[in-house]
Amino acid sequence: MSANTPTVTGLERDAQQAMGDHKVHPNEIAIGVVIGRASEYFDFFVFGIACVLVFPKVFFPFVDPLKGTLYAFAIFALAFIARPLGTVIFMAIDRRHGRSVKLTTALFLLGASTAAVSFLPRYDSIGISAVYILAGFRVLQGLALGGAWDGLASLLAMNAPRERRGWYAMIPQLGAPLGFMVASALFAFFIVNLDEADFIDWGWRFPFYCAFTINVVALFARLRLVATDEFARMMDLDRLRPVPALELFRHHAGDVIRGAFVPLAAFALFHLVTIFPIAWLALNSTTRSPGEFLIVQFSGAIVCAGAVAASGLIADQIGRRNCLIMSASLIGFFAVGSIIAPLLFGESAIGQTIYVTIGFMLLGFAYGQTAGAVTARLGNRYRYTGAALTSDFAWLIGAGFAPLVALFLSQRYGLAMIGVYLLSGAVCTLAALYFDRSEMRQM
Repeated sequence: MSANTPTVTGLERDAQQAMGDHKVHPNEIAIGVVIGRASEYFDFFVFGIACVLVFPKVFFPFVDPLKGTLYAFAIFALAFIARPLGTVIFMAIDRRHGRSVKLTTALFLLGASTAAVSFLPRYDSIGISAVYILAGFRVLQGLALGGAWDGLASLLAMNAPRERRGWYAMIPQLGAPLGFMVASALFAFFIVNLDEADFIDWGWRFPFYCAFTINVVALFARLRLVATDEFARMMDLDRLRPVPALELFRHHAGDVIRGAFVPLAAFALFHLVTIFPIAWLALNSTTRSPGEFLIVQFSGAIVCAGAVAASGLIADQIGRRNCLIMSASLIGFFAVGSIIAPLLFGESAIGQTIYVTIGFMLLGFAYGQTAGAVTARLGNRYRYTGAALTSDFAWLIGAGFAPLVALFLSQRYGLAMIGVYLLSGAVCTLAALYFDRSEMRQM
């Protein structure tokens, strides 16, 4: 550690003094991690759901609904492109000004860019400028999410008993189903209780408006943990210290690239059970309202949370690698079933519910153990930055374009292509696990 690199900023030092000698229990870290992750996923799911139910009518009324949804999904993907750049920028802020400044800036930017969408005029009011501004806000979301990587999941793993590493590794992943539950519940409430004109006029704006408040709560939950002695000690040991991206890639480019493919099965499935089904129903189904289907997905997210928890228990018994192999194989079988019987997700309400429920269950099982799965080879110095960029590239490759590609393929070639797309993700995960035989642990 260089002499001119401070371990903490003045803000962090003051917060540490306020915390005193309090030793943080892993359960306290877990609560902060879940709150922080849930706020991030809430912001992204709100935008994703709006890409289907709102944006084609509000920002793309000049094209047919299918093209409008595809255009919205293209804007949706911008955040995933911007996210690695955000990580690089905010890691530099972290090195210069400390993690408190980094997190405060990133989460205020994330909340503000999401909430700002609620005030955006329609295309009918300001023309194509509305689309450009929407795209700009989406890029800011991606930059901010890259900066929101806090290292708390690693702190949680370091404070967890070795025999329960799988259990504590899954806890941050609970933020995904919780974030989706809040986002889907808000949209379902307004869709069910408002007529379509009022929903399109103002009802859709409220979930975006809530984002700022949710991110402020998440910020304080995180700052409290960043200020702990445990966090400062790990910084002193270089366990949670950011390093320049170029230095990371000089030493571990292969590990980062290989690591990005390990969670591909889970990430490919991620938006295929959350965002894509809403789009398919909105464009093709006349028997089920979006509000009703969001309630079904809310129930599926509960199943997902249970499966995430189960993955922790199973990983502690059979190992994380075996758990990932098992989950990717199950997703592969699910994909093959989708190819053979694509009508399962057709007009049948029962088939749709089965698809969503099984999909969410497999998603939870697979996603529960993806965090930090391939960071063991990075070493202490590169683990923090390496885990962040590995996650960024995994989301970009596996999930960023999934709604766009899935909707285009399904409309052009039929629903069976969704199974082919998902199967490719499962194959990539199994191949990455085959070539990476390192011990899998989140550190």
